[in-house]
Amino acid sequence: QAGLKPSPEASRETLLRRLHLDLTGLPPTLEEQRAFLEDPSSDAYQNVVERLLASPHYGERWGRHWLDAARYSDSDGYEKDLRRTNWHYRDWVVRAVNDDKPYDRFIIEQVAGDLLPEAGQDEIVATGFLRNSMVNEEGGADPEQFRVEGIFDRMDAIGKAVLGLTTQCAQCHTHKYDPLTHADYFGMFAYLNNCNESIVAAYTAEEQHQIDSILQQIADREAALKQSLPTWREELASWAAANRKPPTEWRVVRVVREDYTGEKFAHLDDGSILSQSFAPPSATNGFILERPEGKISAVRLELLTHPDLPRGGPGRSVYGTNALTEFIVAGVDPQGAEKKLKIASATADINVEARPLGEPFIDERKGPEKRVVGPIEYAIDGDGKTAWTTQARLADRNQPRKAVFCLEQPIDGAEFSKLIFRMNQSHGGPLGNQRHSNIAGRFRFSVTDDPDAQADPLPAAVREIVSRDVDSWDDGDWDRAFAYWRTTRDQWSAMNAEIDQLLAGYPAGASQYVVSERQGSDRRTTYRMERGNFLSPAEPVEPHTPDFLHPVADDAPANRLTFARWLVDRQSPTTARALVNRVWQTYFGIGFVETAEDLGSQAPPASHPPLLDWLAVELMDSQWSLKHLHRLIVTSATYRQSSTADPSRRAADPYNRLLARGPRVRVEAEIVRDIALAASGLLNRELGGPCVFPPAPEFLFLPPASYGEKEWFAGDGPDNYRRSL
Repeated sequence: QAGLKPSPEASRETLLRRLHLDLTGLPPTLEEQRAFLEDPSSDAYQNVVERLLASPHYGERWGRHWLDAARYSDSDGYEKDLRRTNWHYRDWVVRAVNDDKPYDRFIIEQVAGDLLPEAGQDEIVATGFLRNSMVNEEGGADPEQFRVEGIFDRMDAIGKAVLGLTTQCAQCHTHKYDPLTHADYFGMFAYLNNCNESIVAAYTAEEQHQIDSILQQIADREAALKQSLPTWREELASWAAANRKPPTEWRVVRVVREDYTGEKFAHLDDGSILSQSFAPPSATNGFILERPEGKISAVRLELLTHPDLPRGGPGRSVYGTNALTEFIVAGVDPQGAEKKLKIASATADINVEARPLGEPFIDERKGPEKRVVGPIEYAIDGDGKTAWTTQARLADRNQPRKAVFCLEQPIDGAEFSKLIFRMNQSHGGPLGNQRHSNIAGRFRFSVTDDPDAQADPLPAAVREIVSRDVDSWDDGDWDRAFAYWRTTRDQWSAMNAEIDQLLAGYPAGASQYVVSERQGSDRRTTYRMERGNFLSPAEPVEPHTPDFLHPVADDAPANRLTFARWLVDRQSPTTARALVNRVWQTYFGIGFVETAEDLGSQAPPASHPPLLDWLAVELMDSQWSLKHLHRLIVTSATYRQSSTADPSRRAADPYNRLLARGPRVRVEAEIVRDIALAASGLLNRELGGPCVFPPAPEFLFLPPASYGEKEWFAGDGPDNYRRSL
């Protein structure tokens, strides 16, 4: 209709360079160029395409585009902008693209991988997509406000990256231009509103192999112990019966008020307290209880796990541990006078050997570090340099812990109008951020009149098993109970020592932001928020999808997995189109629809609607294979055209919307970076030594002072140039 004809095919050199830069982000080597130019076969071009699609650099180059859409970052954002270790999600994306994971599965795992049957580490790490939101660690930040802000951000990302729709307008009111209502927005919001925002330990393939080896060796040794004692089940059952009842009965006491130290506290239904929002490096909190009832001889402090804590807690350190410098009990008499109550002794279910305080809590600004951590006695010795810690060996971390503090003189609750429990936690790092925090994350207080109270030595998981009759135990219960019981038998001390040595080699892994589903009574009710304000809830909203899009199956459960599957349903009018449009934009500089994040009614009309639709259906018919889509595009005559255009052709179609010539787009900054790094490696090989970069202006490498690490980008060299670029 425009009177244009396709351009001739580009030269072989140009096609090779174009293919390499588009598929892997790196130019061809001289050897690759010679091989292609000297290959007379008819499938020489196709062979290059297949080689590049199989290259690990293909996943790095195309995974980067998804990471941009997914808001991936290595820092938290907001005022502190702390670095986060989130690279397991990044690597999962790269592997998924290289493995040609079907795009529908690619989306399902990122939105609801943890809910898939038999979900493993990969499926859980994939949900890091939902945790790429900014995290506000500023003191005084309202945890509920920024939890809701995080879901708003996830809604925006799913809308733009997956559905190709803008959703922010409907966050506050019914969309003025697209048929997305305010209520429909919160119907989709409800699917995402029952997540725990977790930080878990993720392991590389090598670390996972190491873990499997350790667990297998432990299993072999425990099997040998069982074989050496044919009556082990009977003896274990007898031991369980003797230990079925806890040694002390405890009364949970509820806190009515706490001192403010920057963090916020949530009071949970079971009487426990959850520390939220800002995580100070150190804190001295006073927890006030109303008039206690009855006689009190001892106080129990339970440190409990929670999915929102780092690695499950029970502490808020980067390891999920904490340190208690001093535990103080005080009473307030009816006249308002406070009296400190002397603690005679303390016991705990974990006591580590005394050792110096380690990273990242050392404060070298104050000179040599004198603070130490160790057993529970450190929490009552009156010394601000010592603390009881839950940071034991890796295999013993991240599980509930308890300590019991016995009063020298029992008290009668009637003596006091209030009780105060103070937790002095002064073993944090030098900077006021979560990386240096070393405080408790979730905890609960109980009291008893038992003058001989001691901490239950059984771990919480073992106590739960032992409290039940053995007739109800399954194989897993027997194994877990045996793993503890064997440690109580002196005749097995040598084998126990071997197992302890194996556990000492357990790898630490790296922290990864993920989500997990809240269950049962923990599930939240979602409300429509007037003007998108979390402080203005209106009527309750059940999870549902917008009426103007395809329906959800009537019998589908109202959870994230249903929502994820709905996103990539074949009947979705936008998901496949949005992906095809985004890929086309990368190749040709402009998509069929110019706004890749918005295919709605306010977007410019598509340049080639039938081609967009055909490619979307072709993608789904090829089992959602992205490599099939890329192969189809780069082997097409359209892609292989020369990008040269005479003035008349350029005047008739300045933006190449009619595709009468090949793509001609700017090379991305990341490709320039990768080429520079590749060039430095080539120079290293040619020169037989390290490539010395010229010094660069200092201002390129200095981060904001809030990082507290002026040397982060300091110095010369390819690594620093990579960071600055």
